Order: sequence, then structure tokens, then C-alpha cells
Amino acid sequence: MTTPFPFTAVVGQDDLRLALLLNAVSPAVGGVLVRGEKGTAKSTAVRALSALMPTLDVVSGCRFSCDPGSPDPGCPDGPHEPGAFETRAARMVELPVGASEDRLVGALDIERALSEGVKAFEPGLLADAHRGILYVDEVNLLHDHLVDLLLDAAAMGASYVEREGVSVRHAARFLLVGTMNPEEGELRPQLLDRFGLTVEVAASREPDQRVEVVRRRLAYDDDPAAFAARWAEEEAAVRARIVAARELLPSVRLGDGALRQIAATCAAFEVDGMRADIVMARTATALAAWAGRTDVLAEDVRQAALLALPHRRRRNPFDAPGLDEDKLDETLEEFGGSDDDDPDPDPGPDGPGGGGGQPEPDDAPEGDGDTAARPEAGEGGQPQPSGAGEQSAARASEPFRTKMLSVPGIGEGAAGRRSRARTEHGRTTGARRPRGALTKLHLAATVQAAAPHQRARGRSGPGLVVRRDDLRQATREGREGNLVLFVVDASGSMAARQRMSAVKGAVLSLLLDAYQRRDKVGLVTFRGTAADVALPPTSSVDAAAARLETLPTGGRTPLAAGLLRAHDVLRVERLRDPARRPLVVLVTDGRATGGPEPVALAGRAARLFAADGVASVVVDCESGPVRLGLAGQLAGELGGTAVTLDELRADSIAGLVKDVQRRAA
Repeated sequence: MTTPFPFTAVVGQDDLRLALLLNAVSPAVGGVLVRGEKGTAKSTAVRALSALMPTLDVVSGCRFSCDPGSPDPGCPDGPHEPGAFETRAARMVELPVGASEDRLVGALDIERALSEGVKAFEPGLLADAHRGILYVDEVNLLHDHLVDLLLDAAAMGASYVEREGVSVRHAARFLLVGTMNPEEGELRPQLLDRFGLTVEVAASREPDQRVEVVRRRLAYDDDPAAFAARWAEEEAAVRARIVAARELLPSVRLGDGALRQIAATCAAFEVDGMRADIVMARTATALAAWAGRTDVLAEDVRQAALLALPHRRRRNPFDAPGLDEDKLDETLEEFGGSDDDDPDPDPGPDGPGGGGGQPEPDDAPEGDGDTAARPEAGEGGQPQPSGAGEQSAARASEPFRTKMLSVPGIGEGAAGRRSRARTEHGRTTGARRPRGALTKLHLAATVQAAAPHQRARGRSGPGLVVRRDDLRQATREGREGNLVLFVVDASGSMAARQRMSAVKGAVLSLLLDAYQRRDKVGLVTFRGTAADVALPPTSSVDAAAARLETLPTGGRTPLAAGLLRAHDVLRVERLRDPARRPLVVLVTDGRATGGPEPVALAGRAARLFAADGVASVVVDCESGPVRLGLAGQLAGELGGTAVTLDELRADSIAGLVKDVQRRAA
């Protein structure tokens, strides 16, 4: 068995350690979402926590880890006889990103259920995690329906499995921890709200602390057992403190003064619903118990707000997470005051994870903000040729709600909310023989397949004699996510600020829509003498908005280079994700310049898209009394259609793309 890295040996990351320990004290807090760049000990800290969890008494032979003192009356392995139990460590169960629904919640033996009426149930990961830890690495990449099931079980403390009228329920109470890198895409706001606490982590920029991280990691890799032994005393102390805090928790009093501060803080930051108030109350209570106190103080409320509110105050995906701490302090002071019988403040003993608040400014991730802020920076930070007359970036107009964009036909891409696709979820459209394990039974088709053979199979009673060859898998139609690739002319002829502002506003609006519908979005720009992939296909709204905001204009119009670069992006994405279907939106006035026969070269490049059957639309940005109509000609080469810049409104561009897709179909 692999020796885990000791929890108390993790350097820094005070907020992360504190949030995990508070959930260990009170799982009712609702779990932790850990956001941060790669290589910041997110997974290491979560896995290390399992060694600190108190041991459990479980009913002997129960697959659902029932407590012998109060067994679940609805346990599928029950009813349990009193007496027989065993003691074991709390489990830490990891949910892989590619897990199926049946692997998460468990599966029924449909054949036995139909023929024998027996609920033969194979438990899933939710059952394994009961009374332990359930860890989801890269939770933002998990399919939405799995996240919904996961969070519903965490909120209700039970998992329900329904299959064609046959149901199984079992207890599922666990400490839920998810980690994610925001650069790989965000969670939907509804899912963010379901996590009790959130923590932002970043690698320290302090050399001495980084040296200590490397020193401890190397020592652990050389001899994990010896390294763990050196930290055994600290680990035992924290484990004992968790047990003591759990015992103290029911005695902690949340006074009216603290409740007023909690309610006022949530109202001041305009969080939606009441979940934030409840989570803050539970967190503040756990903080008091962790500090060895029986009364909740203002400092507990403040720390609870810093952990429970940052991910709930985001009004849209472009808002950065975090809290205005000055506003928080003002609110707490305004609604301060304690109950008459409150004791003097007692900060409690120090210990691992005792720190709080947001990371210091010096610890903020450095990212690639400098590269994005330089107009001349291209891929990899290399200078991008722009030609003469470059102008600074224009600000995008206000984003707006767009209509549905969809790709024609039926795809089989990643689950999303845009185009029609064959999926595991959605409305039933037919039936087929199962390929591998049966996941969604088509009951009527199964009965129809078994009915003609009942006499030959010797049926004598009311039960239906069903064999595996009779089972039919339901085919379902749902929605998939797509790749929307914008190809934007950023040359000098497009430099009018009002024009670029409108173009950026439209792209930003469609980007927001893509976030809500679980799409990927890419951005290719061309100007000067070359084209640049300003935004590789991504689901990260924050990164996309930042790149779009700093997009400059100026120079010649290498239209062919832009189209060829876009075609290359689609080719690479097709290899990475062949099931995801693309839509190209080209924004240009069509005036190709530079090099021999630039217009003819652009036409040849456009015909590559038509040959691949890629749906496309050209937004014609040509203006002035003399119009050459080059964008319209280009649209014909692409096999798409064109719209003038004056028609670049929310209803116009979205309706146009739908029209183009209908024609392509």
C-alpha cells in the first residue's frame, strides 16, 4: 500500500488545509471546491486528508458501510442483525472523469429484475464513499449529468437508482472534494453553488517557501515511510483535534448576533438564494469547534465568508472570483455586536490550517497576462508582425443574449446543450441490441422481443421468461457541445473603433452563450503578414474574454493566411476530438491584400472548408459608397452565406447562422 504524503507536511496553502479540516469536522458544510493552477498540491492535500479521518465501525459484510449503532433501515443489504461489526479506516474514493453513470451510482441486473423480481444491485462509487471522502479531480471536465447526480447525493445524503420502475436507495453521506484548473473551463454557476466552500490556490512566489516544498518532496520520494514517520506526531495531534472538534460541535452556540452578521454579509454581496447563509452558519460553527470554543465569534463569521462566498458572488462567468475584504469588514462592523452572554474572544489553539483570508498579492499566479496585454504578442509570446498603422485595442460593446446556434444533422459529440446528438440522456427515439453492458433498458422493445418465445421456453406462470438476447438498449437523442471558431480580420481596414467594438461584442456574446451550452470556442485573427491563433479552442471563458479584450488592429489583410490557419486549427481539433463538430464564423470586409493574387488565393483557401462540409457564415464588414462585394464572393467559395456589418445584431447574426445551417443540411 502506498504511503500518502503527510497532510501536516504540506507547505503553506493555509486556506486549502483549513477548508478540508472544517469539512472533516462537519461534513454538513457541503464539501470543498479547490481552484488553482497545476502543480499546487491540490491532489496531494486531498489524498493526505484521508489518513487523518477517524476510524469507523461498520456492519460486518455490509457493502454500504452501515453504522452498527444506527444502521440504515433501507440498506439494500439489510436488515442488519445487531452485534457483528468491524473497525476500519475511512475510505477515500476517486471518481474518474470518464466514469459512467452506472459506475457512479451503481447498476441493477435488469434481466433478474424482470424475470425474477429480484433487486440484484451492484453498488457504485457513491456507496463506496459513504462515511468517507469522495474526490473528483478535474471536476470541471466531468459531464454535467454526473455532477448533478453527485451533488444531489451529497445534498440529500442518499443515492437513488431508478430503472424502469425498479428502484434502490442507499445512504451516501461523504466529504465531497473537487479540484479544477480554471484554464480548462469553468463549472456552471448552478454547480458552483452546490459546493459548500471554495479555495483559490497558487504556488508561492517566495523562494524560501519554494525551496522547502522541493526539499520535502524529494525526501518523501526517496523514502516515503521514513518521511511519514517523521511527521507521525503532528499527524496524530491533528487527528485527535478533529475527533475533539467533532465531539464539541453539537455544543457550539450560534448566537443571534452572529446570525445577523451572516445574513447581512450575504445580502451585501447579493448572493442568490439562501444556501450561502446556511453554509456560512455551518462553517462558522465548525470554525468555533475547531478552535475549541462553544460560541461563534465575529472572526469565525469573517473566515466563513471568505471560504463560502467567493464563488457565489459571480454574476456572470466574466467576473473574477473573490471578495472585497474592505466591504466585508464594513458589513461585519455595521452589524456587529455580540449576545450579552458571549465570552471574550478566544482565538483558540493554533494548528495546521489555522490561517485564513485570501492569498496575499505576492502569491497571485503570474499566468500569461503580460503576453496577452502586448498587442504584438502572438502564440508562445513571439512577436506578431502587424504592419504599419497598428492601432490600440478597441473595447468590446456590452454582451447580449444570443439565439441558439446549431450544427445540422445528428452528432455524437461531448454532452452539451446545443446541437442534436445521440447521447445516453434525452428523449427515447428507438431501440437496438446492446453493445456491451446494458445501460438504458427499452422495456417495450424487450417485452416484444421475448413474447414470441414464451411457449418454447416452457413458461407456466405469470412471470415473463427473459433471456439476455431479448434485452434491448434504448437509443436516445439529446444535445451536444460544438466548436465555434471565429476568424476575425484585424487589419487596418477594420480599424474603425465602432466597427471592432461591435464585432468584439458579438464574439463576446456568443462566447458567453457557448459557456452556458458547454461548447468550445476558438479565435483566429489575421493582420499584417500572418495569422495568429489568439485563442486555441477552449471552454475557459475568463481566458477567452481577456484575449478578446486585448485584440489590436492594423496592417495589411492576409485573408488567405487566416483561412489556412483556421483550417489547420480544425484539422488538429478533429484529431483531438473527432466527434465535436465545428462552425466557422468569418468576420471580414473581404479585401485581401499582400502577396501575388491575394483574392484568388483566399478563394482557394475557402474552398477547403466547403470540401470538408464545414458550416460557415461571413460577416461582411465592408463600408463606404463603393462596395466590391468581396465578402459575398468569399461566402460562396465557403459554401456559406454573408451578412453586412449593419446586420450584426444579436437576432440577426444568430438567425443567420441557423439559416446557413439549414441550407447546409
